[in-house]
Amino acid sequence: MGFISHAQTSEATTESSVADVAKITKKQRVFSLPKPMLHDLMKNMVLVEAGGFSMGSNSPKARNREQPVKQVTLDAFYIGKYELTQDIFEQVMGWNNSFFFCAKCPVNNVSWFNMQLFIERLNTATGKEFSLPTEAQWAYAAKGGNKSKGYKYSGSNDINDVAWYAGNAKNKSHPVGLKKPNELGLYDMTGNLWEFCLDDMSRKAYSLTENHNPFLGNRDDLKKKAMKVIRGGAYEFSAIENLVFMRDGATNNVSMADIGYRLVMSKD
Repeated sequence: MGFISHAQTSEATTESSVADVAKITKKQRVFSLPKPMLHDLMKNMVLVEAGGFSMGSNSPKARNREQPVKQVTLDAFYIGKYELTQDIFEQVMGWNNSFFFCAKCPVNNVSWFNMQLFIERLNTATGKEFSLPTEAQWAYAAKGGNKSKGYKYSGSNDINDVAWYAGNAKNKSHPVGLKKPNELGLYDMTGNLWEFCLDDMSRKAYSLTENHNPFLGNRDDLKKKAMKVIRGGAYEFSAIENLVFMRDGATNNVSMADIGYRLVMSKD
């Protein structure tokens, strides 16, 4: 019959204590943003006034997934002037697996599920109600809201004015805000990175959703695996593939170098 020495017992007790402390520390961790970072984040949330627009397109380049054209009205909301940057994500989460690493480059290689945890922690840290945009919110903002001039891309008919795409990006994303903004002062709504939305992806979404504040999905069950809408195109896609009405999808557990995020915030 074997026995455990006093030294072994002490070692086991010490290891157990360290593990318990680690668990407690993890549970008690406070997620926060330094005041200057929080100030910049809030300063860069742009108010999108309530209004209506045509969602989808009758263009010959529009695919079935971008039809039929749907008349939509939306309540006011705030949306990020820039794609969410790596410095903010890393400050809240404590890690950053992005490709094209730099503080002011958009965060990428992060799953939709990871982003829900980030938003949960961000809301705890700030007392605000951040979220991902619904597809309708994203599309309305990309088109310029009630200031829209009907451009082919978000902010211009010349994609080189407003976007990093296959013709100029050299197969990588770039720091946010280097191109011209759209009518609302939003940057990189075309090109740079695709942006995940809150909605489930369906090729028939425009026929299925309501006309006022439309949303396809279940807000009470965001942990369910699903295909989610991505909008805006990306750095390795052509000008045609970056047209403002183009939409695609990706599963919410995938992490990719060409997909990022933009935050919205409730007006109330």
